Amino acid sequence: MGAEERERKVYRPLRRAGLEVLPDAVPDGVMPFVGGYGREDVVGGFSHGYDTPGLVERLNEDWYDLAVSTGLFDHRREFLVMLPQGTWTHAAWLRNMHEGYHLKPPALWTRVRLLERWDVMGRGAGSAFLGVHAGHPGFGMMALDSSVYVICSTGERGVDVVAVSHPYRSESVLRHLEWLAGWHYPGDNPEFRRRIAAWLAGWQRSATAEADTPAAALDAG
Repeated sequence: MGAEERERKVYRPLRRAGLEVLPDAVPDGVMPFVGGYGREDVVGGFSHGYDTPGLVERLNEDWYDLAVSTGLFDHRREFLVMLPQGTWTHAAWLRNMHEGYHLKPPALWTRVRLLERWDVMGRGAGSAFLGVHAGHPGFGMMALDSSVYVICSTGERGVDVVAVSHPYRSESVLRHLEWLAGWHYPGDNPEFRRRIAAWLAGWQRSATAEADTPAAALDAG
């Protein structure tokens, strides 16, 4: 998918949902993927059944409150959204997962800004990239400083949203990334594994350097 086609098929629908895409603006060092978190990592969340009156409105309200309370937005209301690359939509990703295949190519972080008028759980979910249709959202979001990860999924009975604090500090998440980086399977995506392995290597170097820095120097900084 070229730049013009991606603008027409992906960015414009998201803009109509109140998310302005900021291309090529993802901060360095962001975790490429978050998974395998435990209960101890969760700092908030909510669930609503599909039969909830005013479902989209309730989902929007609770998502915004969770985003503000956990620090998903920066001062410009910017954050990261995981978007499938190429022509993949969220629905195609779900079909691929349930049929036992694997996502190709992998999803990547994209920087967005929340506009004054927005509808993440309605038009956003209906864009085909943040869900299946209005009221059936599915997405991953991350603060620019990686301090919080928000995941939304649709189940058989309703929508579940969970916020994970500082996923790069979670032993469960890090173990899951190490497993993904070394897991070879038919039809896997080497680029995805390389990206995870590169991030883990950089994280390990930073952790080692911090551990080797005298406490006095850290206090002075």
